[in-house]
Amino acid sequence: MNILLVSKQSGRSKCLELGGHAFLALVVFAVALPVTGLYAGYRLGTEHGTSQILAQGLEQEIAEQRAQVAEASRTAEENLNALTLRLGQMQAHVIRLDALGQRLTRIGGLDNGEFDFSSLPAQGGPEGDFEQTALSVPDFMSQLDELSQQLESRDRQLTVLETLLMNRNLQAEVHPRGKPIQGGWLSSRFGWRNDPFTGKKDYHKGVDFAGKEGSDVMAVGSGVVTWAGDRYGYGNLVEVTHGNGYVTRYGHCKEITVNVGDTVKKGQLIATMGSTGRSTGPHVHFEVILDSKTVNPSKYLKVAG
Repeated sequence: MNILLVSKQSGRSKCLELGGHAFLALVVFAVALPVTGLYAGYRLGTEHGTSQILAQGLEQEIAEQRAQVAEASRTAEENLNALTLRLGQMQAHVIRLDALGQRLTRIGGLDNGEFDFSSLPAQGGPEGDFEQTALSVPDFMSQLDELSQQLESRDRQLTVLETLLMNRNLQAEVHPRGKPIQGGWLSSRFGWRNDPFTGKKDYHKGVDFAGKEGSDVMAVGSGVVTWAGDRYGYGNLVEVTHGNGYVTRYGHCKEITVNVGDTVKKGQLIATMGSTGRSTGPHVHFEVILDSKTVNPSKYLKVAG
């Protein structure tokens, strides 16, 4: 087979003769070249599409992992906030219990060194033979709930105990106890006696304590002053109402240092000793009245402490 080649520059032609084998190789080359190009393009396109699919899958997996991390972080934050709130509530209970404990120690007259609520309780002991294990989260939350319930229960119990102790102390404060003077001596007892002015039998409704004129006369219990002034037979009289049916009277005073309506405490100065009214000398006439009836003050004098 002959192939005619023409040059564009010189215009001259040249004849190329090909044998059978050379012609066949040329045909094969001409057919294979475009097929090879098509196959390479196909392979390139296929590999590019596969890479895109892999990249999209990887991006999707990363996005899912990010979402899972964000959800776990949000859950952990919610649990931490709930735990913080619970701990705050328990701390408030502990602070209240400490305050109640300190108040009860003071009210009950207990030793502050023995019941020190500002320090942790003393604990100790040798290490156990069993292997120690860490608490799981459910066990920890269960113990936290149980501890919270115990704190609330102790809070209610201590509040009731505080009320009882305060009522007991209040009763002790208002209940008449002890002598209305310091020093002095008992100059006349309760009951029948010879009247110091007439010499006849007469019923003495109180007891008399003689002493130095102007010495202190004190309330034997807390209460409210219901009389402060002159009264027939008593001279200058102070009357204190203590509640629970109790009233005490302090007669023949020289000076009165309180007014009607005043609140007085146990042991507070209410007057000075004198000899006003029906009296033979400086002394205080002391009466105890229970439910509108005069009673013997002796048993209230004996419980002084």
